[in-house]
Amino acid sequence: MTTRRQAIAARFGGAESYDAAARVQFLVARRLADRIASAYPATRPPARILEIGCGTGFLSDMLRRMFPDAALTVTDLAPAMVERARRRLAPLGGDTRFLAMDAEDPALAGESFDLVCSSLAMQWFADRAGTLSRLSDLLAPGGTLALSTLCAGSFAEWRAAYTRRGLDCPMASYPDVRHLDADRPWPLQGGWDRETILDRPATALGFVRELRQIGASLPREGARPADPGTLRRLLGDLGQGGAITATYEIGYGLFRRPVRQGVFVTGTDTGVGKTLVSACLLRAWDASYWKPLQTGIAEETADSDTVTALAGLDAARLHAPAAVLAAPLSPFDAAEREGTAIKAEAIALPPAIDDRPLVVEGAGGVMVPVSADCMMIDLIARFALPVVLVARSQLGTINHTLMSLSALRQKGIAVAGVILNGPPSPEARRAITLFGEARILAEFPHLDRIGPEQIGHLAGMLPSFDALWQERV
Repeated sequence: MTTRRQAIAARFGGAESYDAAARVQFLVARRLADRIASAYPATRPPARILEIGCGTGFLSDMLRRMFPDAALTVTDLAPAMVERARRRLAPLGGDTRFLAMDAEDPALAGESFDLVCSSLAMQWFADRAGTLSRLSDLLAPGGTLALSTLCAGSFAEWRAAYTRRGLDCPMASYPDVRHLDADRPWPLQGGWDRETILDRPATALGFVRELRQIGASLPREGARPADPGTLRRLLGDLGQGGAITATYEIGYGLFRRPVRQGVFVTGTDTGVGKTLVSACLLRAWDASYWKPLQTGIAEETADSDTVTALAGLDAARLHAPAAVLAAPLSPFDAAEREGTAIKAEAIALPPAIDDRPLVVEGAGGVMVPVSADCMMIDLIARFALPVVLVARSQLGTINHTLMSLSALRQKGIAVAGVILNGPPSPEARRAITLFGEARILAEFPHLDRIGPEQIGHLAGMLPSFDALWQERV
């Protein structure tokens, strides 16, 4: 453990009156617990839970009450905090173990959890992205990572008091939500939301004392705390109006690990080459294939048949569609024309075949309606597979591609990358990479003829599945 980590552990372990001052910490734990509860239907509670940075056990207590049958592992960097959490949870019983552990180097090799969670500990991670990646590796397929952390803007009033006197505030700096999202572990799906909490300490001196009580007054690395004289002047500035306000900006992150390995192939429009790309991915990765919603079979060959022929797909690697519809329309409209309706909630990923990756091909673009209350993008989010977005390399593709990428990101859907079909377009490639922040997986040239030989050539242009799945893009 580094000297800095030892200092953090000592500061929190020595906070004897933590609970009395931790009003905001309790509230944030409650808000995070509510988000966790919303992620788990009563029929599928998590069986194995890991909590990082338990403190005195606010969130631990809530987790044990919400999921009484779960095996709960409660950890903290400070052994004294672990012991306090143990005492808090003792009356509740249940399968609970307590570990003094550094979240940045979790000593849990070979274990996996359905839920990994942490409330207001993440801001202390020295290597935030690396730690989140290591924690996500502990998730079982389909598992959830739930986090809360301090964000930029926290303690704005105290920082302003330093600024007015031309001083550098020694408090730690916190990231904004945009930077938090950039650290999202690949290929987890989900996102961050933000809340402002205003606390009302009775006095400026009370505010500083409470920071010490909760162990949060440790200066950032390399910074020096104010000397007593300067501190008195700062407190005078802060408390001129009597009772003060302390702003806490809180980020809440909720992420899900895909149930299985694979990708969802969608497009910026219909007819952009999703089936061609799917065939290439199948050939490159020796994958299995599923077209959950097949429309337009009255006028053209079903995509499943086309893919089978182009990729030389063995029947054993082909999953049957959830619905086959005649009209070349959206699934919603095609079903309505046949006097039926698609039950989107009943569409589930098929079982794995020999641990092969799964290529799922959508119908149309991301905003195509599937049913009255479900769009294609909602189906993608539920499957939690990273997306391969297919686009034409022609005039207009920049707009369509960036809009599709924006819609996917707003839903918290991981994007594996973009494949461009058609003549090379340096402008489109640059715009998608720069403004869409997406990787170009390949640029497929225009082909006068498409058959198994051409599919084999295009497949050779694609990254391996392991490289795609393991690398954040």
